Amino acid sequence: MFAELLLQKLSGIVELSSEQIAILQEHYELLLRWNRKLNLTAIDTLEEAVERHYCESLFLGVHLPSRPMSIADVGSGAGFPGFPVAVLRTDCQVTLIESHVRKAVFLREASRNLTNMRVLTMRAEQVQTTFDSVISRAVSYEDLAPMLRRIGRRADLLTGGEAPPSALAGFHWLRPVPLPWGTQRFLRTGVSRET
Repeated sequence: MFAELLLQKLSGIVELSSEQIAILQEHYELLLRWNRKLNLTAIDTLEEAVERHYCESLFLGVHLPSRPMSIADVGSGAGFPGFPVAVLRTDCQVTLIESHVRKAVFLREASRNLTNMRVLTMRAEQVQTTFDSVISRAVSYEDLAPMLRRIGRRADLLTGGEAPPSALAGFHWLRPVPLPWGTQRFLRTGVSRET
């Protein structure tokens, strides 16, 4: 059911290989098992999980530049959007940044067979590396502002209707791209003015 729903909702957006679908389904099944003991996500229906977690993340991955990149997923939680992006974009090195130790343990377990993904258990403010892109979902602009310009040359954020505040003025924000599922969900891309 997961695979069929994923393919249906992504129709016309991106084609996934059977291997990619299997990896995403395995992640979803692991997420369900771990979520019983560890609050990884409040989304509990299959359709909402497929749409909000996997489809939105893959939509972001489709809109990244078509070249190898280093990507940081800030506040990765259960691996969104970073895990699906890494599955889709095997040419990119994706770092999942998660400060909650138990969530980071889940991320390590989920990603142990993916060579283009690593997990950092720390706050993003402590990260000393610079990435080609910082991706994030469900992290407030206020929380992103202190480190975004320092660690990323570009930002690709899954957001609601609120535009980036002046605290993120170091970026030139492109026109937001509405997500195909529902309303008031956008992909917002900002490019550092220093690059």
